[in-house]
Amino acid sequence: MFSRSREWLGDAAPAVGVLCAELVTVGARTPPAVVLIAVAAAALLLLRRRHPVVVAVLIGILYGLAYHPALGDAPVSAMVVALYTVGRHTGTLASAAVSAAGIVVTGLLLGLPAGPDWWVRATVWSAPLLPVAAGHIVRLRAELTARAVRQAADDAVRAERRRIARELHDVIAHHVSVVSLYMGVARRTIPVDTRRAQQSLLTGEQAARQAMTEMRHLLNVLRTDDEPVENQASVGVARLPELVAESGNAELEVVGEAVELPSPVDHAIYRVVQEALTNTRKHAAGAHASVRLSYRPESVEVEVTDDGDVGPGGDTSGFGLAGMAERVSSCGGELRAGPAPAGGFVVRARVPLGAQT
Repeated sequence: MFSRSREWLGDAAPAVGVLCAELVTVGARTPPAVVLIAVAAAALLLLRRRHPVVVAVLIGILYGLAYHPALGDAPVSAMVVALYTVGRHTGTLASAAVSAAGIVVTGLLLGLPAGPDWWVRATVWSAPLLPVAAGHIVRLRAELTARAVRQAADDAVRAERRRIARELHDVIAHHVSVVSLYMGVARRTIPVDTRRAQQSLLTGEQAARQAMTEMRHLLNVLRTDDEPVENQASVGVARLPELVAESGNAELEVVGEAVELPSPVDHAIYRVVQEALTNTRKHAAGAHASVRLSYRPESVEVEVTDDGDVGPGGDTSGFGLAGMAERVSSCGGELRAGPAPAGGFVVRARVPLGAQT
């Protein structure tokens, strides 16, 4: 209802303005036909956006009638608005056709451009082109703006899909690898150490429950879209001791005085460590891992190293190292990963804190 009212006002305002402009010079000696033509031309403008070409043609006819020497007062302002509307609300072909028709009609009314003032008549001939061209330019700019808005929306959707894909990969890969690790330990120790086997089964069960909890958080995001994915899983550096402990063969070292990290940085650091430990279990089973978290005056750094024998290539799923790099880059930091000089694999991430808001 509100949009219809705005559309009606958008049509009525130019019509009233044109009527006032045409009747401002009306006097006692003004022929009644001039007034009728002005009123008719203004009334036609009420339909200008729904039928731009038809309105332009009808106002052009009124313009031709009013151009008669006996009247001598054509509705110029109505003609300009009608031609602009053609350029604004029709395609290129229709705009070109109306412009050509306007030039022909103007030429018939003015006569051929001959004599010393031929250039003046030739310039007036091209007058119908100007409002049509102006409308067409405005139309093109509006289309480009709308296209840019759609592109931005599409980019946002794709970015959100990538974030959700990274979250799903991190949650599933990590917890499934933990469950697999402890199920293997339980299988091997049941015949010789029942208590240790039970503890391994319990740890695997807890990892599976944690995976389900984080998956529910992600699914809630998809259902409600109330808040960003990054804030839903409630993970951060405070949970690193628990993460390292459940990884089995890893240790954590914290250097410097801990400070409260911005939420995106806190989340990214946790996910980098989680993915690095997951890759160690997947590609270097049995290797010892070391996690070093360093708080610097203007940055936070994390380094995950292992002493396993990892061949080149690493995680090829598309969401491993690439996902870690995207997370760190989105926070303004940098990530480096590759074989360590002394053997094994190392992942280093550094995020400046000064750039965070």
